[in-house]
Amino acid sequence: MTRVGLRIASLEDDAAQAAWIREIVRAEGHECVTFADGRRMLVTLRKVTFDLLVLDWHVPHVTGREVLAWVRAHLDPRVPVMFLSRRASEEDVVATLNAGADDYMIKPIRPRELGARITALLRRTYPDTRQPEEGRLAWGCFTFDTVTRIATCHGQEVRLTPKEFELALLLFRSEGRAVPREHMLVAVWGKELPPLSRTVDTHISRVRNKLGLWERNGVRLLPVYTHGYRLEMVGEPVVEAPVEAPPKKKKGTRRCLSDN
Repeated sequence: MTRVGLRIASLEDDAAQAAWIREIVRAEGHECVTFADGRRMLVTLRKVTFDLLVLDWHVPHVTGREVLAWVRAHLDPRVPVMFLSRRASEEDVVATLNAGADDYMIKPIRPRELGARITALLRRTYPDTRQPEEGRLAWGCFTFDTVTRIATCHGQEVRLTPKEFELALLLFRSEGRAVPREHMLVAVWGKELPPLSRTVDTHISRVRNKLGLWERNGVRLLPVYTHGYRLEMVGEPVVEAPVEAPPKKKKGTRRCLSDN
């Protein structure tokens, strides 16, 4: 199945800028997870796969340039990396591109340009990826409208809370890939919760039941031991034909055995 909506990681320590980048990325139909420091991003990159990295240069603990060096040494070289920084000298831009970055955009952020650059990078890297149409994403009998925040199953609207909608969308966008609990917490709740918290599992159960994430609907939601959850597409959903009522018996004259 062609993937729709990709997973993007943003390294940005300014909260307002980070929120703006998330808004731009989501408007393009993709998932965006923000990291405020490079060290935290590296911890996650060791366990979670992203389709594009957008890095700022000056962030706490580990700089964007250091993250780039680690990524090019340890991750799939095809994963595109884009820099979004206030450092505007030609020397900085050339050095960063030579170090392995695929694109470099100088702040302040220009929303339409950033969206276009992200789309161009993803199009070149994943040429078989179908772009979402007007915020509507579809997998089998399930659809998600990222503008109205409405989900449907077999054309029927399913009432989800905002967190349930984000969690369901994250699972579908990660179809076929295990999603760690800690990644769900960062992506949906934007924070870390206590280790013994059952927040993720409780919301997973609600999403499963509300949307009907069962094999009869063409999907399977599996727990990954000590890790998280994985959503799999298992085939075409089963559309049950309506059961016809048995024909009514015609009223007539009861025959007696003596009539024979």
